[in-house]
Amino acid sequence: MNLHEYQGKELLKSYGVAIQEGYVANNLDEAVEAYEKLREQTKSDFAVVKAQIHAGGRGKGGGVKLAKNLDDLKEHAGNILGMMLKTPQTPGGMEGPGKLVRKVLVAEDAYAPDFDACKEYYVSILMDRERKCNVIIYSTEGGMDIEKVAEETPHLVHKEYIDPTLGLQGFQARKVAFNLGLSGQAMKQMVKFISNLYKAFLGADASLFEINPTLHTGDDRIVAVDCKVTLDDNALFRHKDLAELRDTDEEDPTEVEAKAHHLNYVNLDGNVGCMVNGAGLAMATMDIIKLSGGEPANFLDVGGTADAARVEQAFRIILKDPEVKAILINIFGGIVRCDRVAQGVIDAYKNMGNIPVPIIVRLQGTNADVAKKMIDESGLAVHSAIQLQEAADLVKEVLA
Repeated sequence: MNLHEYQGKELLKSYGVAIQEGYVANNLDEAVEAYEKLREQTKSDFAVVKAQIHAGGRGKGGGVKLAKNLDDLKEHAGNILGMMLKTPQTPGGMEGPGKLVRKVLVAEDAYAPDFDACKEYYVSILMDRERKCNVIIYSTEGGMDIEKVAEETPHLVHKEYIDPTLGLQGFQARKVAFNLGLSGQAMKQMVKFISNLYKAFLGADASLFEINPTLHTGDDRIVAVDCKVTLDDNALFRHKDLAELRDTDEEDPTEVEAKAHHLNYVNLDGNVGCMVNGAGLAMATMDIIKLSGGEPANFLDVGGTADAARVEQAFRIILKDPEVKAILINIFGGIVRCDRVAQGVIDAYKNMGNIPVPIIVRLQGTNADVAKKMIDESGLAVHSAIQLQEAADLVKEVLA
C-alpha cells in the first residue's frame, strides 16, 4: 500500500525524523489557509506547492512549484489542483493520460535562507530478497534523476546491508554519514536521521522508504524534503491506523473492486484473462499462456474457497478489460472441490448472459471427473481440458 507524501512525512515525524513541514489542502481555500499558517510559523513568504499523487517525478510534469507570495500560491495551487499530472511514473508515462490531482501539500521552503549552501542526497531502505535482509541505499547525488545516476555512475550509489538478527548498528549509520562526506554537526544529524528512519521502516512494516531528496541545509540540519512510502499489505492487520490511510482513488479501480470481493488481482497488458486458485499455479498458468502465443491480461487468484458468487465476480472483473480475447480457468481441487468450481462457472455463465470471449476450463484434483462432465454437458460454449498442454493448445486455437 502506497502513502501520499504528506502521509509518509507524518509517519516519519512520529519516529523523530526531521521533515519538511507542511499542510495538505483539498481545494484553493484550504491551500490559502495552509499558506497563511505556514507563513506565520516560518516567518517567510516562500512556500512550495506539491501535487499529491502516487507517482514520482512530479516536478517534471509541473506538479511542484515554488510560491514566493500569496498571489503565486493561489496561481500554482489553482493550476495544480484538478490537473491531469503526467510524470515518467504515471500510467503511460509522459505520453499517457496522467493522474488527477485531488490535493496538494503546501510546504515550507526547506532550502531557505541559503539555497546555495544546501546539498541533496538520496536515501532509501528496502528488502534485498537475494540477501534476505534490509538494505540502505544512498548516494551523494540526490534529486530527480537518481535512476540516471545509478545507470551511468553506479560507483556513486552505496549500499549498507542490515543483519536481521542484529539490526542497524551505530557504526553503520556513521558509515552512511561518512560516505556522504559529512562531518561535525551534520554527521551527527545524519546518524540520527538514518537511525530514526530505520526504526520507522521496521515499526511500520514498510517494504520501501525512499527519501529523495534528503536535504543537508546550510545550518547543518538533515531533512526529508520528499518521501515515498510503501507498506506491506500483509502486515496492515497490525496497523489499523495506517490501513485507514489507503487512498483508493489512486489505485486501479478494478483492483480495488477485486480486493473488496477478496480476490487477488493484478492488471497486466495482455489478451488472455486468467482465473486460478493459488499464486504458484497462477504463475505457471501465465507461463503456459505465453508459451501458447498469448499474453496474460491479469493475475487473478480466487483463493482456496472459490464458490459460484466469487467465480462470477472474477468473470466480471476480467471482462472489464476490453483487451481480453479469451479466458483460461485453471483450478487445482485440493481444498476446493472441482465440481463446486464447475458449478460456479456454469452459474456465472447463465447469470451473466452472453460472455463474448471463449472460455477454456482446466480442472484437476478432487472430483475433477465430475466437474469435466458437468462442463461438457452444460451446453455452454466452454472448452474443457485435463492437462496443462491441452489447455495451452486450446488457448492457441481460440486466439488463432
